[in-house]
Amino acid sequence: MNEFLLVIHRDLTSVDAKPSPEQMQAAIKPFQDWIGGIAAQNKLVAPPKRWDSDGRVVKENNTVINGPYAEIKESIGGMLIIRANDYDEAVEIAKGCPILQWGAKVEVRMAVVTA
Repeated sequence: MNEFLLVIHRDLTSVDAKPSPEQMQAAIKPFQDWIGGIAAQNKLVAPPKRWDSDGRVVKENNTVINGPYAEIKESIGGMLIIRANDYDEAVEIAKGCPILQWGAKVEVRMAVVTA
């Protein structure tokens, strides 16, 4: 079994990506069910984390800029680590993320073991 990072990217500019409080409340149960299903299969390594919309980026010459940046349209909205046999299985798990309905994207990356 491999470990995969699922990163949920939020669209910061689309009206559809900004659900109402009622829509957010309605999304809680499906999201909990999705995570619960992953955990029930013993495929959840690290539970989801929600990230602040603010941030900092350290660049060359130790320049620090505030984020998210005006020139980009999305930000990291959350992440979790799962177990899957391969990319295909990890992608199938990611497809179940209920936040996709609001224009979010789920990035899938496999952990690489370094010596």
